[in-house]
Amino acid sequence: MVETRSAILQGTLDLMVLKTLEQLGTMHGYGIARRIEQVGQDALVINQGTVYLCLVRLVQKRWITARWGVSSNNRRAKFYSITEAGRKQLQAETENWERIAGVIGRVLQPARRG
Repeated sequence: MVETRSAILQGTLDLMVLKTLEQLGTMHGYGIARRIEQVGQDALVINQGTVYLCLVRLVQKRWITARWGVSSNNRRAKFYSITEAGRKQLQAETENWERIAGVIGRVLQPARRG
């Protein structure tokens, strides 16, 4: 039986979190995780603990900021926003991802000769 949901490749979660915050603005952790799952059409397994560890790491690197607030269901939640340094990192990571994806694509779909 083929698994229809995949684990996230190491290092790609940072990229997806940064891109989500760039596109949608300030969000809480659960909202970020749900958005990534929605965009991925539920094809990715998003472990909540992994998302929160990623958010802590991104705050430590100063690529995002965190502040406490109140969610739409009146619960206290930490909200995250991308910083200028995070935007620069997102650009660099996006370029790297596109380069790697191109190589993988060429390996999986080599040009037919003759």
